[in-house]
Amino acid sequence: MKKKIVILGATGTVGSKISEILLQEGHHVTLFARQTEKLEPYRSLGAELIAGNMTDAKMLTHIFKNADSAFVLLPDNVKAENTRAYQRQITGILIDAIINSGIKHIVNMSSLGSHMHEGNGIMAGTGEQEVRFNQLTNVNVIHIRSAYFMENFLRTIGLVKAKGINGTTAAGNHAIPMVATQDVARIAAGHLADLDFEGKRVHAVMGPKNYTYSEFTRLIGEAIGNPSLPYVQIPKDQARQVFLNNGFSEDFVDNLIEMGAAIETGYMNYQKRDESTTTPITAEDFIQQVYVPAFFKTVNI
Repeated sequence: MKKKIVILGATGTVGSKISEILLQEGHHVTLFARQTEKLEPYRSLGAELIAGNMTDAKMLTHIFKNADSAFVLLPDNVKAENTRAYQRQITGILIDAIINSGIKHIVNMSSLGSHMHEGNGIMAGTGEQEVRFNQLTNVNVIHIRSAYFMENFLRTIGLVKAKGINGTTAAGNHAIPMVATQDVARIAAGHLADLDFEGKRVHAVMGPKNYTYSEFTRLIGEAIGNPSLPYVQIPKDQARQVFLNNGFSEDFVDNLIEMGAAIETGYMNYQKRDESTTTPITAEDFIQQVYVPAFFKTVNI
């Protein structure tokens, strides 16, 4: 039976893939994003496109009403002067819209590390959102606790090309779960369409295995013809200045840096790896299918 499904953040890395999966299955899908230009190709597949802001509780209530399920998330706001206050605001708006609309099934995009409510940067907000969603009555919620996105390595293509190194603020020798967003989207889409969850649940999505940043960088180097490509841990002060120069607020940058540090503490390794949390796309698969095409498409710096 085809479902009526709402996707928030439909232009995002995960949301766009969920949208494509559900539309191909023939579901009635409403896509919500601040700007819908990138979503136009989905219109021909039957999607309803709605442009709006997640601070608009009235609009969210309207699009949730009569829907069978919805995919929700806590979007970043790089300009927020108080990141946690912003996250609490959005969570409150989502809760109001869920209650007032009467929707019964919510798939919530969370993150590994959200079992902690401090010391984990941005993830403290997703952890708090989980707790607040769990207080909803007569609403079924499943929290998708995703591992570190392999797609994050696409953000450092410029560094690889310009400097011949790959790097973030995270330690290179600490292995963590990493996952391709296609696998995250597949699992989220399944829950949205099947409505196969009751009460409040967590579904961790941990990728095929744990990787270190150095290991992943080595695999990238081999694939792009630079087998000696090094991984460099970027000093926090240096990374902080880069983010600030790009217009990010000081508080948001502090949360980003703290999240990077939390990776090394082991917060990201809290969830149990088993058949239900392990997904098939390997680093090698991702690099060949996604990274390499993006790398050679990107204009040299």
